[in-house]
Amino acid sequence: MSADAAPLLHLMWLASPALPVGGFSYSEGLEAAVEAGLVTGEAQAGDWLLDQLQLSLVRSELAVVAQAFGAWQAGDTERIAALNAWADQTRESAELRQQALQTGRSLLEWLRNGEQRDDPRLLAAADLQPAPLWPVAFALATVLAGAAPRDALLAFAWSWAENMAQAAMKAVPLGQAAAQRLLARLAAAIPGAAAAAAALPDDARQAFAPGLAILSAQHETQYSRLFRS
Repeated sequence: MSADAAPLLHLMWLASPALPVGGFSYSEGLEAAVEAGLVTGEAQAGDWLLDQLQLSLVRSELAVVAQAFGAWQAGDTERIAALNAWADQTRESAELRQQALQTGRSLLEWLRNGEQRDDPRLLAAADLQPAPLWPVAFALATVLAGAAPRDALLAFAWSWAENMAQAAMKAVPLGQAAAQRLLARLAAAIPGAAAAAAALPDDARQAFAPGLAILSAQHETQYSRLFRS
């Protein structure tokens, strides 16, 4: 693999739904929104996910990725631990916390079986309590891949978008053409979302999406469901 191509290919690998972390198992409240009649078709699914991107992902997970990226590069384990604790404490439902913990643990295990298994930062990640959450683990993976900060954020957002488009296909349901149009809407918004997250200071970072939190909590006891969250 050429040195120039390696970071890009590693980012594509990390963003792939085939990455063995279980991201495809989660709908992040979308299935509950369908059950409640809030999302009934392509247009509403697109509006829902664009709102989630701008109101939730940018100000929370994407912002954590941006800040954790720099902290992993600098070897600032104290900063990493603080970001991980914030991400853990601000999950607004048991489901959302379970998702962040499970995918973070799975990504760490994947990294520990890879070419850079001896990197001391993996030991630091393993020491995080209760586990390295998904955005913190993803930031480390992109640093190890040699990615640029902006590209790391784009990859994180695209990974989320693809998983959510797959969730919409199954839960709404949507056909493949509709899902591709949904992805096109998200792709157009992701660069701006990444820029906004990168510029967000600590005191502007937040996880406050009460409607999404309520739906996620309701999904925990939903009678019939396809997704773990």
